Amino acid sequence: MRRKILGPWWWLLAALPLLGQGQPAGANLPVQRIGSSDLLAISIYGAPEMTRTVRVGEDGSIRLPLLREKIDARGLLPTELEGRIAASLVGEQILVDPAVTVNIAEYYSRPISVAGAVKNPVTFQAVGKTTLLEALTRAQGLTEDAGAEILVTRPAKQGQPALAARIPRAKLIDSADPESNLPLEGGEEVRVPRAGRVFVVGNVRRPGAFRVEDSGKTTLLKAVALAEGLAPYANKMAYVYRPVDGAARSEIPVELRKIMDRKADDLELHPNDVLYIPDNRSRRVTTTAIERAIAFATGTVSGILILGMNR
Repeated sequence: MRRKILGPWWWLLAALPLLGQGQPAGANLPVQRIGSSDLLAISIYGAPEMTRTVRVGEDGSIRLPLLREKIDARGLLPTELEGRIAASLVGEQILVDPAVTVNIAEYYSRPISVAGAVKNPVTFQAVGKTTLLEALTRAQGLTEDAGAEILVTRPAKQGQPALAARIPRAKLIDSADPESNLPLEGGEEVRVPRAGRVFVVGNVRRPGAFRVEDSGKTTLLKAVALAEGLAPYANKMAYVYRPVDGAARSEIPVELRKIMDRKADDLELHPNDVLYIPDNRSRRVTTTAIERAIAFATGTVSGILILGMNR
């Protein structure tokens, strides 16, 4: 390589200390397009005073010593940026025929966040090929109350809105469907909603909060079975309290004895329904008691629940 100092810069170069000399060039990570906040290791052969690590600015540009103008790096591959840096050095008459090498030291522009019903919510950088399954593995897998779907939101691109995908958990994990294992490029948000629950309180053997299963319906009989059956002296009537418009709840009377005797159709329960089974001396439960029941059922492990119901 022919190295020649041109123009009025020769005295400044001579006075500069060998800044960056001896700094490690950084690991050559898998090649991806450069984005804001990425850390670049730039080496110019024969010019140790210009060899350094540089972080890409929020505007996608970098600045090198002696160059008057910033260099736009965002969206370029490292080899493309090498050519742009070399052209700038020649164009501003700093070097003749420079040999420039650009490596990616650290990626910061390709975050993937995983949140929701996972064991360890995490945000990491997409380096190389990354898949949805790998992202969930980095979050140490799903928790027991994970819902039936995994939501993936992709960032908006030029002229295109943000995209969201719903991936069935069973297809991704149980069936190992390759089409469900989406490739992730960075910028995605992965969220695992928690499964819905129904709350069974009152005159049952094990009151508590029970998961709404992914397959099949959760009915009144199934909820009673999950609560290990009725306790003695259960009333013939039960009541389902269903959320309406956020905080409000509607009350649905249910002829429990007819359903138990197969003289009436079973009732399908919805997520967040409260099934209250009073004993034969109790009146209907108040709204305050319902909220106490839900709070206790959610927090208890044993599911043992004793309520001071209105008598």
